[in-house]
Amino acid sequence: MAAAVHEQRFATNRNRNLFRGVFDTRESAEASAPETRPVGYDNAESAALYLGRTDPDAYDYPAMLWLARRIAEGARTVFDVGGHFGMKYYAFEPRIAMPDDLTWTVCDVPAVVQRGRTIAARRDTAGRLAFTDDYAALDGQDVLFASGVLQYLPMTLPDWLAGLRRPPRHLLLNTTPLHPGRSYFTLNSIGTAFCSYRVQHEAALFGALESMGYRRADRRINPGKAMRIPTPPDHSLDDYVGACFVRG
Repeated sequence: MAAAVHEQRFATNRNRNLFRGVFDTRESAEASAPETRPVGYDNAESAALYLGRTDPDAYDYPAMLWLARRIAEGARTVFDVGGHFGMKYYAFEPRIAMPDDLTWTVCDVPAVVQRGRTIAARRDTAGRLAFTDDYAALDGQDVLFASGVLQYLPMTLPDWLAGLRRPPRHLLLNTTPLHPGRSYFTLNSIGTAFCSYRVQHEAALFGALESMGYRRADRRINPGKAMRIPTPPDHSLDDYVGACFVRG
């Protein structure tokens, strides 16, 4: 009975962040999605999510501190993958020093990129924001900022970096679901769509980055973040993780 109740709640969800199932692949997670919502963020309803969220969350402040330090050290290009309409840029810009020659590029799906450009045309008075849906545009950037997004990407972070000629020197990861013992996928109901959701084995991810020449400068818990999968319960997470890596 409890499983049926959760499935009904999951299929009709409009305003919560819900999870169900454990899968070996992204494709199998997506194939299990109910037909009540589209799959993925590339649709108008999902592109309109978060438009009112331009204040930092409690778990943003350590990442914002690290980003401010990198900019003070000379970083001038930030690649904000999954940055939606630029919400972290709008949240951070009044709170940290951003030079006039800083470029902040948001990489997201086409529907979100279109919405972001429309908003930036009237809101980004400093002209720092750029938008792309091309993951290869990370090549040559100074900083990769990935907040709450590695779980949604079609590839792992090490695989993405391995395909670049000039990978970023700095990796700032925030609100990333990492499991102490295994990697797997689940299905996420975001209210407007269903999304495959990658949970990675922490030691395997960090080890892969270190083998590519990255040194971990920070690892922290994101307070107030958790992921609950009703069954099997040992795949749920009490906390998400943030980390900072530097190369060279």
